[in-house]
Amino acid sequence: MKDRRDFIKCGILAGSAVALGSVSNVMASSAPAMTYTNIVYTKDNPGKFAKKVGSHLPSITVDGSKVTVFTKHGMTEKHFIVRHTLVLEDGTVVGGKVFSPTDKEAKSSFDLPAGYKGKLYATSFCNLHDFWLNEATV
Repeated sequence: MKDRRDFIKCGILAGSAVALGSVSNVMASSAPAMTYTNIVYTKDNPGKFAKKVGSHLPSITVDGSKVTVFTKHGMTEKHFIVRHTLVLEDGTVVGGKVFSPTDKEAKSSFDLPAGYKGKLYATSFCNLHDFWLNEATV
């Protein structure tokens, strides 16, 4: 991949596919079964990063129609959270926020569509410990 943005886009697509179970019948019948173990990390599947769950898994807080995503992770030049993304159950991307190593924390806020009820998926991408996914229900 050319750059980090291409990698992040692929990670978001893979994470959304895993979270939403959106592998089509055509793809499933024409290709070997794919597993996302050790590509997308979760609380239940931290892979080789089991000790990193607390500092890499994004937390999701919902207050009315406002969603806050927070990753309890230090932000240094060598090790930082690169991006948060919030995705609805149907795959709609609510928004994303890109961070830099100079940001004080990895915290982002998003507004839900009016009256939204359903699952939310938050992603957190660490430059050293990869792509993390958490979910909540509104």
